[in-house]
Amino acid sequence: MKHLYVSAAIAPFLLIMPAAAQSAEAAKPADKVIQSAGGKAHGEAVFSTGVAKGRDRLDSATSTSALRASEFETYGAHSLGEVLRNIPGIRAEYAIGEGNANYSIRGLPLSGTGSKYVQLQEDGLPVLEFGDMYQFGTDMFMRADLNVSQIETIRGGSASTFASNSPGGVINLISKTGDTEGGAVQATYGLGYGEKRVDGEYGGKISDTLRFHVGGFYRQGEGPRDVGYTAYKGGQIKANITKTFDNGYVRVYGKYLNDHTPNYQFVPIKVSGTNADPTFTSPANFNVKTDSLLSRYVSNVIRLDENNNLTQDDLRGGQHAVVKSVGLDAQYEVKGWTISEKFRFSDVGGSNLTIRPIAVNQASVLSVAYGGVGNTLSYATGPRAGQAITSPATLNGNGLLTSALQLTTKIKSLNNVTNDLRASRVWDINGGDLTTTAGFYASSQDYAADMVFPNVLLGVAGNGQSTLINTKTAAGVPFTQDGYVSYGLGNTFRRNYDMNYGVNAPYASVNYHIGKIAVGGSLRYDMGKVRGTLLGAELGGGRQGTASFDINRDGTVSTAETKVSVLPLGQPGDVHYDYNYLSYSTGVNYRVAEQLAVFGRYSRGGRASGDKILFTPAVNYNTGKLVDDQSAYDTVKQAELGLKYRVSGVTFNVTGFSAKTGERNTQVSSGADGSTQIYNIVRSYKAKGVELEAAVRKGPFSVTAGATYTDAKISKDAQRPELVGNTPRHQADFIYSVTPQVELKYVTFGANVIGTTSAYAQDTNQLKLPGYKLVNAFVQVRPTERVQLMLNVNNLFNKLALSDSEQATIPASGVVLGRAYLGRTASATLRYTF
Repeated sequence: MKHLYVSAAIAPFLLIMPAAAQSAEAAKPADKVIQSAGGKAHGEAVFSTGVAKGRDRLDSATSTSALRASEFETYGAHSLGEVLRNIPGIRAEYAIGEGNANYSIRGLPLSGTGSKYVQLQEDGLPVLEFGDMYQFGTDMFMRADLNVSQIETIRGGSASTFASNSPGGVINLISKTGDTEGGAVQATYGLGYGEKRVDGEYGGKISDTLRFHVGGFYRQGEGPRDVGYTAYKGGQIKANITKTFDNGYVRVYGKYLNDHTPNYQFVPIKVSGTNADPTFTSPANFNVKTDSLLSRYVSNVIRLDENNNLTQDDLRGGQHAVVKSVGLDAQYEVKGWTISEKFRFSDVGGSNLTIRPIAVNQASVLSVAYGGVGNTLSYATGPRAGQAITSPATLNGNGLLTSALQLTTKIKSLNNVTNDLRASRVWDINGGDLTTTAGFYASSQDYAADMVFPNVLLGVAGNGQSTLINTKTAAGVPFTQDGYVSYGLGNTFRRNYDMNYGVNAPYASVNYHIGKIAVGGSLRYDMGKVRGTLLGAELGGGRQGTASFDINRDGTVSTAETKVSVLPLGQPGDVHYDYNYLSYSTGVNYRVAEQLAVFGRYSRGGRASGDKILFTPAVNYNTGKLVDDQSAYDTVKQAELGLKYRVSGVTFNVTGFSAKTGERNTQVSSGADGSTQIYNIVRSYKAKGVELEAAVRKGPFSVTAGATYTDAKISKDAQRPELVGNTPRHQADFIYSVTPQVELKYVTFGANVIGTTSAYAQDTNQLKLPGYKLVNAFVQVRPTERVQLMLNVNNLFNKLALSDSEQATIPASGVVLGRAYLGRTASATLRYTF
């Protein structure tokens, strides 16, 4: 019943059926195509994401980019994050793999995980209402395959008012809709690593007024890191059908995604030198560019389920995304008004399972905390299970032992339903065009999940050979059981969520365009309802989170079995609060000449706190109300001043920006002793900088480039005032991408270069992560008209590039927990078009 109020909004459109969708590809006349930054297309550069109506980008006071599929396919990307990293202004941390990457725009903070201030969309509607739900980032549930025609991005500006929870910007994957007759089938093979993938797509006309498109992929393999099992398995299929009318059209579409991908978490990395000038290297017998702690010998998870009954899981399931969605996209003209309607229902399920170390040291040192002085070690799993480890100093050739968590989070429901109804009209006022728009957005987003993080000990071995380790005290008493220190993390992170987030948001805009000047403004008023219950000892109030349980059913309770995480089933916490906030944006654009425009804009947008304030003191779990109403949402205020230049073969956009951000979040890092630190952040930030996008094409030669300079600071921190004035963690001063290429009749070749200057590992501004430059080379050969062979080599020079480090300083052990981007990988793709 809770979704019916949204569904009812589309009923009139289902009855009259005279409309057409407002996706960017279809909303424009057939002779107008979207022009990418590279200027390869012809016609008017129309852009529609995050704005009132699609219009020439030089007539809009916004900072936007459009990346065509033919451009990003040359990157040879393993994940969506690798594609988005090439869009100016976007900061993407994608070392985790395909899904749950971290995204931000223009210096907005990455205090937690996911994409808090950036909304990821498919065809104009959010894939998830919130991009940073714990353990489930939006990109886990979307794929950039042959179905995608292009990716549109708006940074700042009217993104605040034409989408909810997106004050930083909107990234929109736009699907093909059968405008062009034909299709393609292609096969991709990993050269030197396990990847086999088949893609296909086809679209065209069924009649003069009916067209369709269908496409998808399936893949299977170990993947680019050595884990010792099939880590990638699955695919997706998407389809749409469009009926056109004299005054518009209607599109119905669907998607089925069922895909397993690995979650590459932190690994031990050796570090020497100083905090200001460190040198990072791989431990012996473990290559941080190609290895992972994932292994079939650490994959079995034994735990209690949401009813406190014994169950098992398998970490080899990794990030398992299951999405079944259907949608309607319609637009029509009635007496001068353009009415558009977007609706989608998504049934979202799956799980996220992986191994995450929380402490690392020499085995002889770390094992003292898990068995005391004089303890002994033995293999708990793997081919040597039960054998004693007589020389801990040479364990796996590097002597390292880690305390790790088997992160186990199962989705009960991430179902969401969204509806966006909009009406626009252009009025002739004194020789100018006055565009008025009014709309109403409604959504319902579930967040129902069960999570438990058992604590295990494991060695550090490459090639997917890591195993669990047992310890015994000097007296011979087992401290661990089958490698388990505890069947949970005490009273922490044994959680069960059953939440629903409802959003209603009316919005409106006006824009007056006369001659060379366009002036406009927009408003949005978000009204949220948060309802649900939580289970977990972290709610306090005397709730118990641990108990004794005979896990192996041998009739005795071991030391590890006295530390079993349970849910306090009879003591749920209530969450029941409402919130509302106003977003606005106003700007002016001056078209200096046909090829040149300048603009200025000021915006204020909001972002609801979502699940990140749950299990924190922000909520009174007896009444369900917020302790402080300000905890319900955060705001981003941005000012922009930009210039756009476009002439045949040349595109140049530059935007100066300034942003102020308030944030409530949860951050996980490690202390100096290796212990896990969890911070509840109440903080403000300031950022300013310059964003550049350029492209030049002359004959067969072209170069596209993007760069962002950012000066960001923590301006206020209620919990840790000593951090004020510091640079936020992972925030580099300068990030860039450059893609030169040569396109001849039978061959295209080039390189995609991405890079960054150094950044601090944590907000304390001590340990620095070195800057890097990664070169990704590609060559496409077309021996005949319909056949293409493509070779991609990522990280051509096999550079070590770090994404993050849990430690804020170099520890005495000389080993940190961090993530590195992939080393050199190569793949070959054979495509046949028809």
